[in-house]
Amino acid sequence: MQRQAYRMEKAGSTANLKLVTEEIAEPKSNEVQVEVKAVGLNFADVFAIHGLYSATPKGSFVPGLEFCGVVDQVGAEIADFKKGDKVMGVTRFGGYASRINIDDKHIVALPEDWTFEEGAAYMVQGLTAYYALVYLGGLKKGQNVLIHSGAGGVGILANRIAKCFDAFTVGTIGSDKKMEVLEREGFDGKIVRSKTFAEDLDKVLGDRDLNLIVETIGGEILKAGYERMAPQGRMVVVGSSQFASPGSKPNYLKLFWKFLKRPKFDPQEMVQSNKSVMAFNLIWLYEKVEIMEELLSEMSKLDLGKPFVGSTFAFDKLHDAIKLFQSGKSTGKVVVTID
Repeated sequence: MQRQAYRMEKAGSTANLKLVTEEIAEPKSNEVQVEVKAVGLNFADVFAIHGLYSATPKGSFVPGLEFCGVVDQVGAEIADFKKGDKVMGVTRFGGYASRINIDDKHIVALPEDWTFEEGAAYMVQGLTAYYALVYLGGLKKGQNVLIHSGAGGVGILANRIAKCFDAFTVGTIGSDKKMEVLEREGFDGKIVRSKTFAEDLDKVLGDRDLNLIVETIGGEILKAGYERMAPQGRMVVVGSSQFASPGSKPNYLKLFWKFLKRPKFDPQEMVQSNKSVMAFNLIWLYEKVEIMEELLSEMSKLDLGKPFVGSTFAFDKLHDAIKLFQSGKSTGKVVVTID
């Protein structure tokens, strides 16, 4: 059996990402082979392509963390899935391909009324948002939550989850062109990030405490959010888009300067202010199957609606999809479809 895949022989530049035709082995006894119909893009993909992600495989690899498609073959030990089942899944890289062999623990059934594109827009975003808010953030009913990148895939689902807890939510965006998304999604407060972010945040919150932050930006925005947090406030860092590069490869000098200027925290000061900063990446969760199953089960009990797919591209236009994603102009999920 053959497949098409976007393979990188060496991380460092999107120019190294080449579409190839290659053999795919038969699935192992505990695996299913999925004919992929849609692939979701994530910041971790771009960081891996640029060689900036610590979990990036050494040598040749296929990027991509999530996919959706149809089961084509099943291994001898597989009992819960059969040929023809529609599934969505997560993978520790390898998603940018027309076929993938995957352990059945990392796939779930696609809801009947969801498209393949919507299935490719749920797993990584949903797991990231729920783990950040509920497991690490300890979200309580009626709290006040700041959600950065509110018009993106994680931000939209984070707001929907927070609303299930009757939270007061403040969403931030990098451009006022995305304001319609925040309004449609029902954010209580809406901020276009700028040099006056700290003042804007004060104005939106008024006399409310800031209990929880889903942090995705870094730099001065992170610092301002931390300073505004109330005692017992929690900041959960799930990304750092300030280190994203719009070009085909990173500007290492600029990244190094940003790295040197990044906010730093004194544990003793944190004790005095009674604030917490936590962080995680989803690659770690990939190995914790029991936690992933628990998260997905709890999420299924919430009324989160369908994921919002903002842009779709054909598989042979993956480079264009990545450019849009890097530009910061996309809303919702950027998805690549495979015929």
